[in-house]
Amino acid sequence: MSALAQRVLAELPQTQCTRCGYPDCAAYAQAIADEQAPINRCPPGGAEGVERLAQLTGRAAPPLDLTYGAEGPRQMAFIDEDWCIGCTLCLKACPVDAIIGSNKAMHTVLEAHCTGCELCIPVCPVDCIHLEPASGSLTGWAAWSQGQAMAARARYARHVARPPSDAPSPAPLHEEVPSAGPNATPADPRRAMVEAALARARARRAPS
Repeated sequence: MSALAQRVLAELPQTQCTRCGYPDCAAYAQAIADEQAPINRCPPGGAEGVERLAQLTGRAAPPLDLTYGAEGPRQMAFIDEDWCIGCTLCLKACPVDAIIGSNKAMHTVLEAHCTGCELCIPVCPVDCIHLEPASGSLTGWAAWSQGQAMAARARYARHVARPPSDAPSPAPLHEEVPSAGPNATPADPRRAMVEAALARARARRAPS
């Protein structure tokens, strides 16, 4: 990473939310340094974030590009433990390891570490994760301190440095688990577990 990209990265909030269109804050910072991306694609940084990057790069400070999201209060994820099936998909999706739990056990969000990136939401097969405002009326950098950003950056670095698990995912992301039929024997016991949990969740949602 270039020296300018390092300085740009230090001015990003480190939520690792990918809303800018890049896989992480570091990739966006490098694209800005290489003049391949504008400086107004970071909703968590908000208008103040754009001003910071403008001062650093010497570029004009345009309004936040709402194509990539609007500035708003920081969100925090919560898991409904009554519905959680322990599939571990959200653990893998969280870029800062703010979710703890184990296979077939309930998961919990570590509130102090959650960046509100929302990446755990789409991977949950039973929709048991929801977001709640965590900063009141404060938005952008007013809702997220430099210390929190540095801590999130360190946690993300540890997350990406950890060797990936060899265990297979219990179900494809973003897809419904197809029914194997009443007489079929699933090849993957973990897949069967998720399928059964999905069936229970659907039954609970069905109107009485």
